Amino acid sequence: MPLVNTPTLVALARSGFVISFPTDTVPALAVLPGQGEKIYQLKQRPQDKPLILMAATWAELQPYLDGSHPAWQAVRDRYFPGALTMVLPASRLGQSLHQIDTIGVRIPASPIALGILQQTGALLTTSANRSGTDSLETMHSITKTFPTVFVWGDGETDRALGSGKPSTVVKWENNQWQILRQGDIEFLK
Repeated sequence: MPLVNTPTLVALARSGFVISFPTDTVPALAVLPGQGEKIYQLKQRPQDKPLILMAATWAELQPYLDGSHPAWQAVRDRYFPGALTMVLPASRLGQSLHQIDTIGVRIPASPIALGILQQTGALLTTSANRSGTDSLETMHSITKTFPTVFVWGDGETDRALGSGKPSTVVKWENNQWQILRQGDIEFLK
């Protein structure tokens, strides 16, 4: 698929197509909530590896979460937007996305990603790569690897736009944070 501008990419995402765009970490593959199977098939990703729900605001993530907690708010206020994924208890709506009782949520610190997410609403996302391989870092490499995906492009498609490192992943469990993956930022409890 050709590279497309932001308005076209937003329209395609809203129509249910898998899209790709840069974030502050690595480029994302993204699709509307409830259509995650498209990404699983595309990446050849095991079903037991949940996707991340990415949004431009906390309010858009809230319906997918089961409640709230002061510790969540403190972490959100400190690290969002940024390279942190929080795995939190999922509401029924959140559980419907993966059939598990938690959901990973993130607000990226990328003007490009935020501009897209502000127009699409929350999207299910994952890194742009085949399962088990390194993350692709340029939009050009994504068009070659995933020819059916609509990819954001600004003319500089061979330049990495993020840090190249995955987000740090923390999980709220038993009233404390567990670091599941150390990524681009250092998480301080």
